[in-house]
Amino acid sequence: MLNGKQKRYLRSLGNKLPATFQIGKEGLSENLLKGILDYLIANELVKISVLKTCPTSLNEIEIEICAYCHCELAQELGHTILLYKRNKDNKIILP
Repeated sequence: MLNGKQKRYLRSLGNKLPATFQIGKEGLSENLLKGILDYLIANELVKISVLKTCPTSLNEIEIEICAYCHCELAQELGHTILLYKRNKDNKIILP
């Protein structure tokens, strides 16, 4: 569980990142979830853009991704979400 200071630090790191994945009219698929998980394992932090054409709500997408990847939500801003998953290498040192 992330505290406020850790979330603030992750948001500052995520501010510079481009949106790596886009979720559109197809919604979430198994391949997309696997891709997000692989990216999280490699980089610990991912920014995902949810397009307005997506058939499911933003909250449902967040819940489904977090449940599948066992990650935590660091930020939700507009139609963009920032997710964090700690791995054994600990590339990102949290305060």
